Order: sequence, then structure tokens, then C-alpha cells
Amino acid sequence: MQTIALSHLLFMIIPLSIVGYAYYRWVGKKGEIAQATLRMSVQLILVGYVLTSLFETNTLWMLSLLLIVMVTTASFIARRNIPQKDFKTFGLILVSIVLGGSFNLAWVLWVVLELNNPFDARFVIPLAGMIYANAMNALSLAAERYEKEKEHLPHEKARSIAFKASMIPQINQFLAVGFVSLPGMMTGQILSGVDPLVAVRYQIVVMAMILCSGAMSNIIYLAYLPRLYK
Repeated sequence: MQTIALSHLLFMIIPLSIVGYAYYRWVGKKGEIAQATLRMSVQLILVGYVLTSLFETNTLWMLSLLLIVMVTTASFIARRNIPQKDFKTFGLILVSIVLGGSFNLAWVLWVVLELNNPFDARFVIPLAGMIYANAMNALSLAAERYEKEKEHLPHEKARSIAFKASMIPQINQFLAVGFVSLPGMMTGQILSGVDPLVAVRYQIVVMAMILCSGAMSNIIYLAYLPRLYK
């Protein structure tokens, strides 16, 4: 696989600067793109070291700790764009992501892949990252849309609109994959030399688990949200 020189990473500053300038002029937030880029870079470097250690030792406690950090961080980020910042709302978001995501993660690890060691960090962490991140995005979209719609619509109608809106990106990916785009995991496998037909099987599994984890997390959240504030 082609290795990217560290110095060449700096070349990405140019397109990021263009986007950052447009974001500042149109949105008015001067440093948000720069801060997000810096945070992204630091987090990825740190997790690179953590994963190197985890893959070498494959200790269960370290794997569990990393999964806890992933779902907790995802829950905080999903809560960012909704007005309720209380512990009850955060707890429901956390439970929704954990239940919706973990079910699909366990199903893939134990049933679909039939691994000799389902706790192998080389499989658990990449799959968990995709699952929890997409559950976070789907739930964030559903929660924000629901809060807007419930202002003038009954719960059932607001829930329907929010759920449909949160599923649009995932359904679009299903419709576009192959003819319009090659998803990240499949692209990475092909670049690393894996047979494209083998990569396709993995990508089908990944896309199905991503859609289902996001949808299940939203179902749990939207179903139980009204009960928090009765």
C-alpha cells in the first residue's frame, strides 16, 4: 500500500483553508474549521498510538475502556445540537447508541464473521468506530429535527418526519454505492491489495450494520423521549 509522507499531509492545508475561509464569510465562525481540523489530527494521532499498543497486547480491559470512551464521546457529540442538555437526555442518547450500536456490532462479530476470537481488537475497534459514529450522526439528525417539528406538530407526526430525515443519508448511500461511490472500507481494502469481490462482501455487511445501528438507535430515542418529560 502506498505510504503517505508526513510532510505531504501539510498539502491538505490548502483545500482546508479555502473551506475555512468560505465558512467564516458565510457562517461567521472564524476558527471552527481550524479547531475541528486540529482536534481531528490530534485525536487520530493519539488513537494511532493507543491502537498500536492494543493490537500488540489485545487486553480485554483496554478494549472495553476504548469502547466506553467511544460511546460516551459519541453521546456528548450527538447532544450538541439539541436544546436539552440535562442528564436525562444524555442518558437516553447514551442508552440508544449503546443498545442500537452494540446489538449490530455483536451480531456481525459473532454471527456474520464467525471469528475464532470475537474480542479481537483488530476487528472490534474498526467496526465499533463505524457503527457508533454513524449511530451518533443518525441520532443527532433525528433529535434536532424532532425538536423543530414538535413545536407545531403532535409527537407521532414529528417522530415520523425526524426518523425519515435521519435515514435519508443512509438510504442515499445504499442507492449510490457502486455506481456513484466506493465506500471508505472497500476503498481501503482495495488499496491494500484485497480482492475486490472479497472487499464487496465486507462492504455489504458494513453498510447494512451502519444503517441498522443508526435506525435502531433512533427508534429507541424517539420512542422513549416523550416519557422523559411527562
